[in-house]
Amino acid sequence: METRSPAVAAFETDYRLAFELAPLGLAISRERTIVDCNRALCEMFGATREQLVGQSFRILYPSADEYERAGARIAPVMNAAGRYADDRVMRRVDGRLRGEPFWCHVTGRAFDRGRPHAAGIWSFEDLSAQRSVRAELTPREREVAAHLTSGGRTSKEIARALGLSPRTVEFYRARLMRKYGATSAADLLQRLMAG
Repeated sequence: METRSPAVAAFETDYRLAFELAPLGLAISRERTIVDCNRALCEMFGATREQLVGQSFRILYPSADEYERAGARIAPVMNAAGRYADDRVMRRVDGRLRGEPFWCHVTGRAFDRGRPHAAGIWSFEDLSAQRSVRAELTPREREVAAHLTSGGRTSKEIARALGLSPRTVEFYRARLMRKYGATSAADLLQRLMAG
């Protein structure tokens, strides 16, 4: 029979400590409001726990439009799968980097698939070391870029995910190619990944 030290036994049941010390940013949500968050999330967004708890997730987005569109995109996927993940541009809340946009990998799980925004848990991973944000991109260009870099999706797939026509996605893809000076779709993807 294996004997455990009291410290190991205490840690095994201390979920609050595990949540607090997790290496990824974590947040518990209710109706798109931050109910609780850990240290890593606070550090990532340059905010204190007091600045985030009780706030709408809107505070973490570069614009109200991006917040609304993300919510609309998340709901049907959560209804079907109970979870959602993507790369998106978020923004720092406070500190010396206040307002700075950065790429973030966001993953969430709904507690109830039928009510995807009612309650859930979300993880946030800062991707700024791998990808930088070009400040001159519009919110819609950032969304199209996020879909291009997450699996190299086709214009038709991106259009379906964003509720746009494939032609509109092609328009934004062409704008991205001009802004990044890309000569082909593969070149654009490489430049987007490099920032």
